[in-house]
Amino acid sequence: MKLVLFDFDGTLVDSAGLIHETMRRTFEAFSHRAPSFEATKSIIGLTLDIAIARLQGKPHVDDEAVQMAVHYKSLFTIVRKDLDFREPLFDGIAPLIEKLVAREDVLIGGVTGKSRRGLDLVLETHGYTPHFFVTRTADDCPSKPNPAMVSECCNEAGIAPSDTVVIGDAIYDMQMAKAAGATAIGVSWGYASVDDLWKAGADAVVDRPETILSYIHQG
Repeated sequence: MKLVLFDFDGTLVDSAGLIHETMRRTFEAFSHRAPSFEATKSIIGLTLDIAIARLQGKPHVDDEAVQMAVHYKSLFTIVRKDLDFREPLFDGIAPLIEKLVAREDVLIGGVTGKSRRGLDLVLETHGYTPHFFVTRTADDCPSKPNPAMVSECCNEAGIAPSDTVVIGDAIYDMQMAKAAGATAIGVSWGYASVDDLWKAGADAVVDRPETILSYIHQG
């Protein structure tokens, strides 16, 4: 049995525009210059307060970063509705999930820097709630690259990290997977460069979702 753990933002769904617009409004509300789109993409995957502190160039999370994270969360659903964002699936993801769901030797899970509410919204939007056996979010565990998300999913599923594949688009996903003892598969269509994924410890980097299937088999 294999456990396949997906990151969401930048891996399954294209959420960069939504995240950046919410971040832009948050920074403006606190009278700060908004980060660039590229800067926002670079922190996607981190827990929100850490991401905001990093965008401000702060070494640690302070009270303002915490307050800004709260404000961001209050805006997120509003922005999503205002801009008609639905965090669309990347091309090829729907058939990949269908093939994995049909397999008896695979359990699907999620490890994401999203809040629990944000994850539930994406799962419900795409009809995937029944298919994700186990999930961990920023509300449940320390921020990536801490291995807790992967370790806890493995423990809940009863599957060893050595039989677990983590799929993500960020260096934090690769680092988290390797720290937990899981296989790390990077995707090229997300928000980090392919070179950065390799440097972060990726065991493979794929260009198309269907290629992921070749890395999921019983050992």
